[in-house]
Amino acid sequence: MPGPFVVPFHGDTELPQQVDVVVIGGGIIGTSTTLELAERGLRVALCEKGGIGHEQSSRNWGWVRITRRDPREIPLMAEALRIWPRMKERLGRDVGYTRAGIAFTCQTDREVEEHTRWMNNLEGYQIDTRMLTPAQFAELNPGAQLDVKGALYTSVDGRAEPQKAAPAIAEAARKHGAHVMTECAVRGIDRKAGQVCGVFTERGYIACNAVVLAGGAWSSLFARNSGLRLPQLKVKNSVIRTKPLEGGPETTIWTNGFAIRKRQDGGYTIANGFENIVDIVPDSFRFFRDFLPALGAEWRSLMLRGGLRFLDEARIPNRWTMDEASPFEYCRVLDPKPSFSLQDRALSNLRKAFPVFEHAEIAQRWAGNIDVTPDAVPVISPVEHVPGFFIATGFSGHGFGIGPAAGRLMADLVTGAPPLVDPVDFRFSRFSDGSKIEIISGF
Repeated sequence: MPGPFVVPFHGDTELPQQVDVVVIGGGIIGTSTTLELAERGLRVALCEKGGIGHEQSSRNWGWVRITRRDPREIPLMAEALRIWPRMKERLGRDVGYTRAGIAFTCQTDREVEEHTRWMNNLEGYQIDTRMLTPAQFAELNPGAQLDVKGALYTSVDGRAEPQKAAPAIAEAARKHGAHVMTECAVRGIDRKAGQVCGVFTERGYIACNAVVLAGGAWSSLFARNSGLRLPQLKVKNSVIRTKPLEGGPETTIWTNGFAIRKRQDGGYTIANGFENIVDIVPDSFRFFRDFLPALGAEWRSLMLRGGLRFLDEARIPNRWTMDEASPFEYCRVLDPKPSFSLQDRALSNLRKAFPVFEHAEIAQRWAGNIDVTPDAVPVISPVEHVPGFFIATGFSGHGFGIGPAAGRLMADLVTGAPPLVDPVDFRFSRFSDGSKIEIISGF
């Protein structure tokens, strides 16, 4: 099952011998970090094992939202909402960004109360967010046949095209002097007296002063080979893309039965807004204690599944030397098979809510692996006991919209500039310093 059609990007052919920073991973986080660093005049090399944006960064829903964020992410997402409107001018390319609003529906009085309470998190941000009555929701979405008690609506939330964003950001970074390498896996980091001094890639060695690991679902494996314990698992979400359809909603909508957003081409991206698949793999046992609180809090939305994926991942080596091929060279792109049953259920629910979708034609199906941390909050942090090594991963399905701001924050940390926001909640050390890992509801 092929993944989404990502805008083609042709990587550089020559490997630089020395740069200031190497960024590992060509998704929205890695490309955004590379652009930020290059704009500041640093010599940067981005190394991607496959193609730019070919994994979760092109497979996500394309939402740019602050609504229902974990409160710890809100300051950074508020900055992202300031960055996105200027992206077309900054990049010189259209990434399909538009502010069309996002609505989260409420089916019960309790949900109305919870959503109303969540709005307190935005006090002081001057962001238009409000509760809609059923009548107001119906007025905003003509033709809807959803029985709702209300909806949490944020007008400044938006949407963009994941298949365009990472390649456009990478091209802009290259214009600012960055080297962008595709099909160039980094096998590991090199250290001198404990300090990062370079990386070993499948094409050769690059000397550098700092390395940023932005490897998405692969980050934990890379970190393990570097002697670091990074608790992270993968959650699979399946998506449908339709052909252009007239008469559908402009507003992006999440409800228990489906999640939907309009695409730039007039089609729609549709997914199940509540159910996700978690394959049981060796890491499930390795990080069981870390994720136990999350499992207790989110068990209704997680479908645990045993199967051949356990054996597939059990065969992946946890250790390798720098002169042998790494696992990243044997799997250039994670392309999981989508769940047709979850997709069809979401489409069926959507057709009941918006009868116009009875005429929708499916153009493509795909799935993506979301990189998840135990508290569903990303790591954007230096590794304190490995000077020069930084990690930006574990965005837990929230990475696309927050990506440009996450890249700016990471560039601040790498360069020692005043951080865009307080990074304390994103520190890597929270998983090892005895801190209580908290699952904080978006409400």
